Amino acid sequence: MMPEIALNVLDVAENSVRANSTLVTIEVIINQEKDLLSVLIKDNGCGMTEEQLKKVEDPFFTTRSTRKVGLGVPFYKQAALAAGGEFYIHSKVGEGTETYASFQLSNIDRMPLGDINGTIHTLVVYNEQLDFVYHYVFNDAEFTLDTREFREILGDISFKEPEISQYIMDYLSEQKDSCDHGVKV
Repeated sequence: MMPEIALNVLDVAENSVRANSTLVTIEVIINQEKDLLSVLIKDNGCGMTEEQLKKVEDPFFTTRSTRKVGLGVPFYKQAALAAGGEFYIHSKVGEGTETYASFQLSNIDRMPLGDINGTIHTLVVYNEQLDFVYHYVFNDAEFTLDTREFREILGDISFKEPEISQYIMDYLSEQKDSCDHGVKV
């Protein structure tokens, strides 16, 4: 099992990249009053057939040819349910996939959110061929990073350029800190 929620987000979002998505939306919502942390990941990729959707939570099913098991989704689901949360996947061929996981914040079995800034940074910088919309909510404070807006400003400059990559990481860190004031979740 992965030690933090952010790594599960990376795993699911990488599935979206492999599904030929052009847009991936990631939403992390933390609501202390409701004792809830939820993560929604949506893409506009190739989607899954009903048969694939039924099998996606089976650890011995994967569409990848590089390995024979697919433990990411089953472990992610197990982590959510063990922490008093919910888990679902909806998908339609040709339309994309939506994955949702929630966790009870106070549950002793909930893994930490982890380095969500690093995860989003990695996805954005190393998958320039697609767009990401990242929405982070902490109680009543929120921010959004939309790579389409960055592209309008930057033009053809690569996100991998050191100054741009650092700017993206700094932006994520500053915005997250302004929302949650550095509270570890």
